[in-house]
Amino acid sequence: MKQVKPSFIGAKTLCALALMGAFSAQAQAQSSVTIYGRVVAGVDFQTNAGTNGQGSKWSAANNQWGTSMIGFKGTEDLGGGNNAFFLIESGFNSTKGALNGTDTSNNALFNRRSYVGLSSATAGSIKFGKNLFINNDIWYLDPTGQQAIGTVTLVNGRNWPGASNIIEYNSPDMAGFTVNLQTSLGEKAGSFNGGVTNTGNSDGRKDGISVAYQKNGLELRAIYDVIRDSNGDYTNVWSHSKELILGGTYKIDKLKMFVGYENLRAPNAAAGAPSRANQYWIGANYDVTSQLQLVASWFHVNANNASVSSSGVGNGGGTANLYMAGVNYFLSKRTLLYVDVGTVRNGTGAGHVLENGADNGVSGLKQTGGYFGIAHSF
Repeated sequence: MKQVKPSFIGAKTLCALALMGAFSAQAQAQSSVTIYGRVVAGVDFQTNAGTNGQGSKWSAANNQWGTSMIGFKGTEDLGGGNNAFFLIESGFNSTKGALNGTDTSNNALFNRRSYVGLSSATAGSIKFGKNLFINNDIWYLDPTGQQAIGTVTLVNGRNWPGASNIIEYNSPDMAGFTVNLQTSLGEKAGSFNGGVTNTGNSDGRKDGISVAYQKNGLELRAIYDVIRDSNGDYTNVWSHSKELILGGTYKIDKLKMFVGYENLRAPNAAAGAPSRANQYWIGANYDVTSQLQLVASWFHVNANNASVSSSGVGNGGGTANLYMAGVNYFLSKRTLLYVDVGTVRNGTGAGHVLENGADNGVSGLKQTGGYFGIAHSF
């Protein structure tokens, strides 16, 4: 039988195909895009939930335990330890299928995050676009993981906003220390501090820094930020103010302990309105088993200039205590069942509700309730 030898052209073709395959595999290894998200839904119950602090309410729960969201993120290896990256993320109301952001930009397509940036293993990263505001780093200090009953409640959402037009720098780990810097540009001609952002509210420029130290189960964190109004002033302690957050966590085996302090100042607040507020909290997470986790926390707020109107509505000053307990049961790494209950007790002038919301409701309001449901991540 005559032996047939491969032609020179055929050999070149095979070689080219092999090289194309190698380059394709290399390209796939150097860049990636991930789709991720979470869906949370359940049932919510509150007492004294009417406009006059009367009546009970049952409702669907969607974002009380955590935000339902869908996002896309990607990275590209630029070589030499450098990367390009992007992230776009939208929060939504799972019980209605509607967009639901972290600020008043609920109708935006990507209402939580939409940024692009560059990172280096030695120099850190820089990003541009939209992100959660830097004081959301309080998540690391919140025993509840930033639930609707948590650090956000008694400060009426002050430590839970979004930020548009951001420039953000994140340092690399430096022997346990990390530093994050963020500014949210006001975009108003003739004023460096003021301006109205495109989030649909009256916020002006926002700036902040978050410094952390983590080692051997210990985390210490300090956050300082400012949110100005459209004129560049600090006119409302719960929305346009200066904020300082200090706290720490410590994990021992199955127990993780939390302690924190938050100070708010609004030096340009109207006469008689609260211009200072202090929040304190302690809490703990305990892993009974790998599937069962217990959560407990106590929060206290004290704001100055408390007063009550003739209709019994407080002005947002005064004191309040919030007590919370919860259970997380992990059916798998991606699916859990949650049950959380709490009660808020307001003093004269304060009218905080149990879940993140009004700060000037019925003076002395006492409200009890909670929520339970399912959270699935993908």
